[in-house]
Amino acid sequence: MPALARWCLRHRRLVILFWIVAFVVGGATAGTTTKRLTFDFSLPGQPGFETSQKILATYHTQGQGAPIILVLAAKPGDKVDDQQATDTFAAVEHDVHGVRVVGKAATGDNVFTTADGRAQFAYVFYPPQTSFASATLDDLKTSIAAHTPASLTGTVTGMDELAANGGGGDGGPGVLVETLLAGVGALAILAFVFASMLALVPLLVAAVSIMSTFLILLGLTVFADVSFLVQFLVSLIGLGVAIDYSLLIVTRWREERAHGRENHDAIVASMASAGHAVLFSGLTVAIGLVALVVIPVPFLRSVGYGGMLIPVVSVAVTTTLLPALLGGIGPRVDWPRIRHENTASRFWTRWASLVVRHRWIAAGAGAAILTALIIPFFGIQIGTAQSSSLTKTGPAYEALKVLEDGGAPKGILTPAEILVDAPAAGEVVRRVRAVDGVATATAPTGPASNRAGTSIVLAVPNNETAGGSSTDPIRRMRSALDNVPGFIGLTGIGALQLDYIHAVYGAFPLALGLIVLITYILLVRAFRSLLLPLKAVLFNLVSLGATFGAVVLFWQRGYGSEQIYGIHGTGSITFWLPLMVFAFLFGLSMDYEVFILARIREEYDANGDTDGAVIEGVGRTGRLVTSAALILFLSFLSLSSGPQTDIKLFATALGFGILLDATVVRMLLVPALVSLFGDWNWYLPDWTAKLLRVQESHTHDGPGVPQPRSRRETEVQTSR
Repeated sequence: MPALARWCLRHRRLVILFWIVAFVVGGATAGTTTKRLTFDFSLPGQPGFETSQKILATYHTQGQGAPIILVLAAKPGDKVDDQQATDTFAAVEHDVHGVRVVGKAATGDNVFTTADGRAQFAYVFYPPQTSFASATLDDLKTSIAAHTPASLTGTVTGMDELAANGGGGDGGPGVLVETLLAGVGALAILAFVFASMLALVPLLVAAVSIMSTFLILLGLTVFADVSFLVQFLVSLIGLGVAIDYSLLIVTRWREERAHGRENHDAIVASMASAGHAVLFSGLTVAIGLVALVVIPVPFLRSVGYGGMLIPVVSVAVTTTLLPALLGGIGPRVDWPRIRHENTASRFWTRWASLVVRHRWIAAGAGAAILTALIIPFFGIQIGTAQSSSLTKTGPAYEALKVLEDGGAPKGILTPAEILVDAPAAGEVVRRVRAVDGVATATAPTGPASNRAGTSIVLAVPNNETAGGSSTDPIRRMRSALDNVPGFIGLTGIGALQLDYIHAVYGAFPLALGLIVLITYILLVRAFRSLLLPLKAVLFNLVSLGATFGAVVLFWQRGYGSEQIYGIHGTGSITFWLPLMVFAFLFGLSMDYEVFILARIREEYDANGDTDGAVIEGVGRTGRLVTSAALILFLSFLSLSSGPQTDIKLFATALGFGILLDATVVRMLLVPALVSLFGDWNWYLPDWTAKLLRVQESHTHDGPGVPQPRSRRETEVQTSR
């Protein structure tokens, strides 16, 4: 790191020019990059997805999601005439290209008419969606409004439309606006931390990092599909991560200058210590995303690849552009320098002293908080949001209420499509109707559902297949049809959940073990200790469990989601979100562990006193970690204003996890436990040190104890 710093200082103009070009080109092509992102949720090899692909190939409509529902309703006490409904739905199918409409006219099944006769509905199966704004949905609304008889009300409903009316399906304020909002909040925090014009420098570095990441992402889209989610992650997580890394290096640079170093020497010294911590922090974030890369799901893999670019590019920009900027304009923009870094923060020094004095109480309090939050985690339900958690107002909700009040089963929102050879349709219908939890099964007539020697049988469950035991009817149908001649496959939103759980969580233990092992080895080398990395990894996992417990309380049970976001308790957590949260939060929260322990290790090497090292280390990093966590939290708060409830859940989970980790774990448990473990924190067997090519480290009671060194000797050793 010192060698890199010296090279960047010698070639300042070249380094700055390189990143200016990357920033400009990345910004100019950002629109092209976002257009190339995909909405692919494929699950190759899984039965539901493969069936959906066969339906798509033959019928040109997707089978994985929930269909759109057209509803015709009369005034209370009146009834919908079958012919009126048939004509209206047929006209809509004729108007909107590529859709397949299935209702009572094609099936003769009374499930499409309410018991009181007041309403009738039809399913619309449509081509795969390629953006948040669905042109098909807009066309359906326009068409049904045009063709609905004057005596009736024509409405569009369904899971996606209910989510949209609930605030989760629109485009949100947009990535640019979200990033600007987060940037304004970050600038306010940076102004407090630095109390000088230097607050603008981390924002500049973050802007270059984001645009450079988008540029590399554009190249990645040439070779692979990249999920639409990555644009939000790059903009907002990239903003927080790049600022965090810049904050660490700039703070250390100011400290070195306050101790009397010349500007360039201060940059080299800060890179030798803080730059080293940034490098390891970036590696831990990237390693956490291995969980997504090794899972055999293209959607998650693309998020993993795209997500890995965030810490990698942020580290590259921070460790090259930042030294070049500080070497040129650093002293001039560090004005008026109201805050000085020559001494540790008095507040955080007092706090660390208090924790060290009462370490057993602090450790017990931290453990109690985490335990209380972990308990709800054991009640987590994996699935999709229930319709009851979506909008409670608007035409889509009112139409669904009319259907349900008229006796329609709640499962009409999540039907299953069963692809069969045409001669087997009758037998499949008979068997599916006998399955427990199925309201009805029907084989539509006509070419829309019968092509190329195949037919699509439609099965409506009694209840929504929203996860947990509600997907049991899907399992039973698959079992009942397994040996039926002519049965090709079953798909739908319930089948999609089962496929994801099998594909994702079946491979998760392997991914978790791989991540923990790599992270542990990396941290052993960083901290020259066996015990500290073990504590760090274990408490990171415990912190994640507590975060998921909070998510269960806030979103699944609705304690807060309705008050803050106007969204009722979801009843379950979308099947792909827990792994996404784990992959990003595991590395992001480990950042603060690295920041704090790297400084504590440095202080211990300088004076040989564990408690003194804890107090000085926390005193030096407390304000830094708190500010960095707040900046990242603001980024996630901006992300939570994005489209879809799933994105809100993902953002709030990351935001809460960061705050929990930066407060309860890093500022309470870490100093308390390091103080409790004493000199054993620093023990590293000689053979391990030799294998990892680092200096030996022992307890003070053991042989070969390194003598306390002066700060200058410590810096020289760190530099080497």
